[in-house]
Amino acid sequence: MADKEQTVQHFLDLIKKSRRGKFKIYIGMSAGVGKTYRMLQEAHALLRNGIDVKIGYIETHNRKETHELLDGLPIIPRRKLFYKGKELEELDVQAVINLRPEVVIVDELAHTNIEGSKNSKRWQDVVEILEAGINVISAVNIQHIESLNEEVKEITGVEVKERIPDSVVAEADEVVNIDLTADELITRLKEGKIYDATKIETALKNFFKSDHILQLRELALKEVASQVERKVESEITKTTAMKHERFLACISSNEETARTVIRKTARLANYYNSKWYVLYVQTPKESSTKIALDKQRHLINNFKLATELGAEIIKTENTNIAKAITEQCDERHITTICIGKPHLNLFRVILATNVFNELLKKLSTSNIDLVILS
Repeated sequence: MADKEQTVQHFLDLIKKSRRGKFKIYIGMSAGVGKTYRMLQEAHALLRNGIDVKIGYIETHNRKETHELLDGLPIIPRRKLFYKGKELEELDVQAVINLRPEVVIVDELAHTNIEGSKNSKRWQDVVEILEAGINVISAVNIQHIESLNEEVKEITGVEVKERIPDSVVAEADEVVNIDLTADELITRLKEGKIYDATKIETALKNFFKSDHILQLRELALKEVASQVERKVESEITKTTAMKHERFLACISSNEETARTVIRKTARLANYYNSKWYVLYVQTPKESSTKIALDKQRHLINNFKLATELGAEIIKTENTNIAKAITEQCDERHITTICIGKPHLNLFRVILATNVFNELLKKLSTSNIDLVILS
């Protein structure tokens, strides 16, 4: 009976997938590379070819060249809301679904919606539109991708608050990189094509430093290349080798460390288009009655982050962490274990037990890789 139900569910999933709209994302290394401009150019081209395309939400940032491209494009009126005494505007998801254009343009994918909106994030609005069978073209900057948050913070010194789960990018049918050299981007900034004159000097000293742009550009290029490779693997070559990779991220109750291990394992799993798990072994000293409240809160937040990034959470109780890891490896057919740097509590606990030898023996005889993440 269970097999029949699975077969039915699989068929239903196929039907839903065929009904779902196609999703295209433009990715850029920063503001001002021309993502919105390119989307509007594409909208005009689609319109000329008889496609029913409408503007759901576009943010021109008062850039003259971009704003001029809105002329002649049908625009769906935005939803108006009052928040803290101000009238603000949001994408009107219901209006888009009611009008059912063939293609809708929705800018600023990582945007946080005004309090009281049906969805808290715009990417959730886009998912709803796609599930209604409408094709969507959208855009996002590389720094807004969740698993890259730590790397972007290291490069720029800024922690980006508005982020989208990697799964949203992975769902895209097409991912296109809008690329400029660092010099071209800085020239655009100096010419006032990105921000108004009052913000240019500050931008040049912070986010728009040449070395920052180069590193962000590299991240954007790698991200798009990775998405293309995944598409080739899943749709063209049908190679099974990559499908069999299974990652196990082992975390402790240390907030910073766990977050890093989760994000970096997510990147690896994303690259290999493979299943991955997050394992937390609860020892007696961290039982629900003994663990500090702040550590408990950190764990909950990290489980939430891991789930958003596509992991399956495994929480198990054991006095022996290394043994718990090997048991999960057997049960889940894990190919790669990911842990934090040796100075971490988790590693110390493993080293302090005789079972660590068993773990190493297990790795040497079963082709399981151990990745120590910095």
